This record gives sequence, structure tokens and C-alpha cells, in this order.
Amino acid sequence: MKVGIVTKLFLLTTLLCMLTLSIMFIGQTLFFKQYYANQKINDIEEGIHSFKKAYLKAGEDVPTIQKLEQDFYRKNNTWITSLDNKGNIKYANDFSVIIHLDDSSNKDFSNRDITIPLYSFISLEDIEREKFNLEQGNRILIDAIKKDNTIVPTILTIEDMNVAFENKMLLDKLEKENAIVPAISVEKKDAVLESKQLSEKLFGKTAQEEQTPKPKESSEFFLSGEIKKLQLPVRTAGSNIYTNRLFIERIKQFQANLILNENHNSDVKKIDYEENNIKYKILISPIKDAAGETTYIFSMTSFQPVDEAVQMLQNYYIYLIIFVLFLIVLVSFYYSKKIAKPLLQINDTTNKMANLDFSEIIPIRSKDEIGTLSHNINTLSATLHSHIAQLKQDIEKEKQLENTRKEFISGVSHELKTPLSIMKSCISILEDGVASNKKDYYFKAMAKEVDKMDLLIVDMLELAKFESGTYRMKMDVFHIDEVIEYICEQLALDITNKQLHVHTQLSRMEVVANQRRIEQVLTNFITNAIRYTPENGSINISTIEENERVKVSVENNGTHIAEDHLEKIWDRFYRGDMSRRRSEGGTGLGLAISKNILELHGAQYGVQNTEHGVLFYFYLNKKG
Repeated sequence: MKVGIVTKLFLLTTLLCMLTLSIMFIGQTLFFKQYYANQKINDIEEGIHSFKKAYLKAGEDVPTIQKLEQDFYRKNNTWITSLDNKGNIKYANDFSVIIHLDDSSNKDFSNRDITIPLYSFISLEDIEREKFNLEQGNRILIDAIKKDNTIVPTILTIEDMNVAFENKMLLDKLEKENAIVPAISVEKKDAVLESKQLSEKLFGKTAQEEQTPKPKESSEFFLSGEIKKLQLPVRTAGSNIYTNRLFIERIKQFQANLILNENHNSDVKKIDYEENNIKYKILISPIKDAAGETTYIFSMTSFQPVDEAVQMLQNYYIYLIIFVLFLIVLVSFYYSKKIAKPLLQINDTTNKMANLDFSEIIPIRSKDEIGTLSHNINTLSATLHSHIAQLKQDIEKEKQLENTRKEFISGVSHELKTPLSIMKSCISILEDGVASNKKDYYFKAMAKEVDKMDLLIVDMLELAKFESGTYRMKMDVFHIDEVIEYICEQLALDITNKQLHVHTQLSRMEVVANQRRIEQVLTNFITNAIRYTPENGSINISTIEENERVKVSVENNGTHIAEDHLEKIWDRFYRGDMSRRRSEGGTGLGLAISKNILELHGAQYGVQNTEHGVLFYFYLNKKG
């Protein structure tokens, strides 16, 4: 089954577009998410590197550092903050409580103020409900862990209110690691008992826990004091990190791990985290500040936007594929027709060329390869048409030449047959001695026939030379009237013998032609006129100026030539009319030779019957 080029192009274009659409769909649904995540992490890492440089340069300039954090969030849509070596947010004084410790507290921390960040114990959303428990002057008990001369509170208990705030992340970590939760002791026995009961109630206490060794790097103890000041954020929306519960929870988790002596080297640490089917990436990068203290740059980013985008793309592609399929069919069909149309035209034209029909030309509508191909085929068609036409002309000419050669051979054979027969008869008579007294007569007759044969051969050679196509006329400038007068003088004896009257009407004009050959033409015309003009007849010879040409005419009285023979008299050995009998003389080649001479000159010529006879004429160019 033959499949057309339009169908092939349509199917190929449709399949190609479908393949492209499929690759785009697979790439966006399977690889785009991973590409987006990797690219985003790379951008964040570069941003953290720049942030660290700016952070170290800012020193302790809190406003500058806060601005760096806000700029980082706007640029990367990623939360970032700095943590001290215990995992506390370094600049969290805007969400904290200041406590003045009693004299009876641990001797290392007695009678001094400490600031405790509240984000580890209560969320920003719940502080409005609980802030009256943290009013200035309220007594507070603190369960804490000591690490490197720094306390890390685990439980804040409001005295006389039976209210406790816990760092649950740290407590859960301690319980999981089988660490002993610090016992509570205060100056007042009741307070101590209440604190212990609260701790036991919250965490429980077993014999195994009492025997469990304590962490080497940290120890638990309790403090007590009075709330001196509660500091809450002025702004509770926007990019305030306390509003991001997950971010704060991850910071608290990191703090718990850090306090339990989990090592963090100098490299960026990446942690994957997922909640509610949303993936997050946490990046932690430690640095050393000017004082040699370790600071942790803590950042967290969400991949929720790309998850939503991919989900939307998957839903969107259902409608997109339907629309694109419809569009692909239309575009592919139009594209196929557009491309195939000139190719089909080229195919039709070349089929006609194969059948030697060169009449159709391919329209060129573009300048691309198809346009160039169309132009080349048109050129090829024109060239082939020209060459085939020329070949046909050459074949026709060859046929004509072949016919001419046959006619020529036939005519020559016929013309030579008569003198040869006459000569053969004369020789037979002379051999037999029948008319010995007429020997001179027969010799003269044979000599006459030999002269005729010689003249015939000369004329034949002349005609063959002109018809060869290689002969070129050399042009001269001469007076045509002088040439006509000279020829008439040469033929004066023949004119006198027939008592003819020659009337000339000549103008003195110079023409451009080959003088010797024009003399030959005029001699043939005038001799022909003398031969076929009856005795006492008239011959009129004239030259007439017509624009840039000169018309030379030779008219004689005598019998008209039949109309259907006027064109044939230029043929060699033509004997179509009794007025041109061989007995009148001539070889029958004079007019044929004249015709070729005039055609080699590019001259117009002809013959026509007049009122009293026949007129031969030809035109020559005047000298410019």
C-alpha cells in the first residue's frame, strides 16, 4: 500500500510533537521536583555562605543581624537564625523572662539576674493566656541542667500557683537517653516537696533511674528566684520566627541533641524532615565568632511550593494534553500540506518532463532549499526543452539534408546521364565509321557535353560549399550600379543574339556585401532572364532605395511561372515547367546557388509573376 508524503509528514510531525510532550510531562513530574530541590539547596548553601560572612562582619550589632535574617528570608523564602553553643537563639531577648535568683540558690548563680528564653516552654500563641502567671514579682522555681558553667532550664514552676512550664523536647530527650531528671530543692521545704512531687508526677521516678549514671558533661540542679521582667515581641506576625512552630520545634530538637553531647563538625549538616506530607530541609552550619565561641547558623526551608506546583501540573496536564493533541493534529496537517504542496508540484512537473512535456513551470514561493530546487528544475526544464527542440530541428534538418542528398544524387545522375548517353552515341558512330565525314561534328558535340559536365560539377561543388554551413561571407563595400553595368557588358553578346532590349534604372549607391558572390547572383538572374525571354523581348533591371536597404530587381518578359512552382524553382535541378527545359541551357543549379548566397548574406529575396513576365529581386544593406 502506497503512503503519500502528506500522510508520512503528518504522522511524523504528530509523533514528534507527542514525544516532545511526553518527555516534558515525564521530566516535569518525575525529575523537576528533584531538580528544584537540588537547585534550591545549592542556592541556600550559597546564601548561607554569604550570610556567615556578613554575620561575622556585623559582630554584636543586633539590628544588622536581624536585617540579614529578614533579607535572607525574603530572598530564599527560608527561615534562618543564629544559635549559641547551647542551642539557644542568640538574640531572643524579645521573647524571654528575666529572673533575679535568691541568695540561697546555687552559689555559682546566687543573687544575680538570668534571662530565660520562653520559646522553649510556651508558644507565642499561648503566651496571651499564660502571661499573667509570669507577672513581675511572682516567685519561680527552676529545674535546670548545668553545662559548661551555663544553665539550661528544663522546668519553670510558678510558686503558689501550681503552674509549670516545661521544655518538653529536652525532657523527652533526657528520658529517652535514661538521664536522671533533676530534682527540685528550694529554701522552703514545702516548695521543695511540691517541686519534687511535680517532677515525679511529670516524669516518674524508679529505682532504675536512681541507679542510672548521670551525664558526664552536665549535672542537674534547681534554682529559685523572683520574676523581674517579662519581655514579649511587639510584632507577632510576618517573618517573626516565633510564629513558625515547626522552625522553633526543630531548634528545640537541635538544642536537646546538642546538650546530650551530639557532635557537630564544621561542615554544613543537612537534615530531611517531613510533617503532614510536606518535606523540609534543615541546614546547620557551625562557625566561630571573634571570641572563639561556637555559633550555629540554623536554617529550614520547605518544599511545599514545588509539591503543590507538581500536583497542579499533573492536574493541569490532563487539560493541556487534550488541547495540545487537538492543536498538534491541526498544525501537523497544515504543516504537512504546506511542506508537501511544492513537493507534489515538483513531482507532477518532473513526471511531465519525463514524458517530454515542458509546458509547466513550478512557481517559486520561497527562498529555501525547496525554492532552490524548484528554480533548478525550471532551469533544467527550459534547458532540456531548448536542447530537445534544437535536436528536433537538427533531426528535421538532417532528414531534409538526407532528402536533399537523395534528390541531389538523383538529379546529378539524371543530368549526367544525358551527356554521357550523347557521348556514348558519338563514340559508337565514330568507331563504326558510319559518318566519317562528320567526325569533326561529333567531336565538337562531345566537347560541348564535356563542357556542360564540367560546368555542372563546378556548380555542384559551389552549392556543396555553400550548404556545408562552414562557409563565411567576407563583406565588401561597392557600388551596386557599377556591378550591374559590368555584368550587362559581359552578357552583351547573348543579349544581341536574341535582339533583347535591356532597360536599366540604376541609382548610384554603395552596399555592404561580398562583391564577387553578388556578381554571381546577378549573373544567374540576368542569364536566366536572357534564356527565358523571347526574341525582341525586354528585360528591366532596377535598384530602388528603401530605408536602409537597396532593392535589386531583374524582370523579364515571358511565360509566367505557376503559383505552386514559385517556391520550388529555387530547388536544384528543378524541371517543373516547360519554360525551363534543359535544351535552353544551364545546369539547373544557378538559382539554388543564388538562394544559398543570399541566405548567407541574410538578405531577403524572392520571385513573383508580373503583368508581362517574371520578376526576381533581393535586398542588400546600404553603407551606413
